[in-house]
Amino acid sequence: MPLTAAEGGKLYREGMKVRIGISAGPLGAGSAALVDLVGGIGQHGFDSLWLSELLTGPVLDPTVALAWAGAQQPKLKLGTTMLLPGRNVVRLAKQLSTLDALSNGRVLLVFVPGLAREPERSAIGLPPARRGRFIDEAIPVLRRLWAGETVTFAGEELHLDGVSINPLPVQQPLEMWLGGMVPASLERCGRLSDGWLPSLCTPEEAVAGRVVINEAADRAGRQIDPEHFGVSVGYSHQPLDEAAIRTISARSRGNDVAEMVPVGLPALRKLLERFIEVGFSKFVVRPMAHPSDWNEELAQLAGAVGDLQT
Repeated sequence: MPLTAAEGGKLYREGMKVRIGISAGPLGAGSAALVDLVGGIGQHGFDSLWLSELLTGPVLDPTVALAWAGAQQPKLKLGTTMLLPGRNVVRLAKQLSTLDALSNGRVLLVFVPGLAREPERSAIGLPPARRGRFIDEAIPVLRRLWAGETVTFAGEELHLDGVSINPLPVQQPLEMWLGGMVPASLERCGRLSDGWLPSLCTPEEAVAGRVVINEAADRAGRQIDPEHFGVSVGYSHQPLDEAAIRTISARSRGNDVAEMVPVGLPALRKLLERFIEVGFSKFVVRPMAHPSDWNEELAQLAGAVGDLQT
């Protein structure tokens, strides 16, 4: 039976491994900045590099950039928050399988449906109303392709006839996590995914979401590893400006922005501690503004939160 919110904290905390990855943030990283970021993550003891995908924004393509990063740092884990709807699923399976094979099993995946606002909405090429169905079909197909099956599938969004891929990923299975806070996303996460990495949520919302996910997993006859619950947390060194507050407030579900985007590294540590206390153990932290010096930023982060890793 799934754990309730009241049961979650202590049971989830027992023996869990806390890991913190670093994201280049929504603005991505130019080549010089990426060199500093990739070189400093392992040096300062962080778990992984994360790059988000935004087709119409000033960010690097995550698959290409992570391949480069993996070659520079042979032990660095390579994480991406990647668009799934609108893709050729076979090509995606081949790209990610190749990346996992070349990196000897270091790929970390979180799939997202993508933004509903323009110009990103048009660039994705699939209306928001169809994206959930696409994900529902794509995740099982990806699992079969990565397991080495020859796949024939006829759905509403995907059609394959006798397709297989090679090379296969080193990780078997190559896990797929999802994000999202709306009820449909939580249910899909429990029914299909290997883990959950939401953003812009409070610890209380995260606990409640985990309950919904576990209930959905239970109904589907499956179980999500208790250590596969994490949070992506943006932080700022300075008070947010009005434009940033408006943007975040539009997605805050009525929560205080300060509850979700800590200002200052002591506030970031306090928020991560609250998530750990209720049993969340995997974190991706990202500065809301581009650091002028990634080495200095990582050193400060390591001093503030690095010892939370277990």
